[in-house]
Amino acid sequence: MKRSEQFRQANREAKTTVLATVVVILFWIVSGFGLAGSDIIIFDTPIWVIGGCIVSWLFAVVVAWWLAEYVIKDVDTEDSSAAEGGGK
Repeated sequence: MKRSEQFRQANREAKTTVLATVVVILFWIVSGFGLAGSDIIIFDTPIWVIGGCIVSWLFAVVVAWWLAEYVIKDVDTEDSSAAEGGGK
């Protein structure tokens, strides 16, 4: 993979990671603060605590798995010309 392709891949990964972070934050806001007005109690715990802590954490884990599985690629960062003896 050429150096320019490596940078393009790194930019795609960075942009997708930023977008995923925003999605996780929005999910956390909705599942925590969005449920704050609810009177639902599960195991003596308000539903907003479960949604804001446990469910949003599980969602973040799933998003991180998706990033690792489908977005982030293993890229060799060695300069191919240097590895072949053509560079310094």
